[in-house]
Amino acid sequence: MKTFFEELFTYSHHCNQQLATVLSEQSEKIDVKSMALFSHMLNAHQIWNNRILGQPMGCTVWESRPSDTFVAIDRHNYEQTLTLLDRSGLTDNITYKTSDGRPFHNTVGNILFHVVNHSTYHRGQLALLFRQNGMEPLVTDYIFYKRSMPEQ
Repeated sequence: MKTFFEELFTYSHHCNQQLATVLSEQSEKIDVKSMALFSHMLNAHQIWNNRILGQPMGCTVWESRPSDTFVAIDRHNYEQTLTLLDRSGLTDNITYKTSDGRPFHNTVGNILFHVVNHSTYHRGQLALLFRQNGMEPLVTDYIFYKRSMPEQ
């Protein structure tokens, strides 16, 4: 199962790197909502990694990030998640506090599935925002990603 999560995060990282590049290289064409949404995706991933590690959140969930940091933040989140997958059991329980301070606990597997699902959801929203602003959205569907990879 860890291998499957690694594959999902590699896919998510691949899509995020493409989006981060477009957002940073074409920042003058990109609307504020798209920038805020991508920052939110990166922040949420970082916050969940830090919760698993038992560390402070490191940022707020809607904190704005400069577009020229998107690629590096996503890379760090991805690498940290792969390390977490290597060192944690998917059934390990994590106790954490929500952004508003309420205590909760979930398994590492449930948290990591949420991170991937959350990113996929917001990439769909970004595609809509791109289209509404006259830009061609990136193709970020999982099956298209798999088709582009060499067969193994």
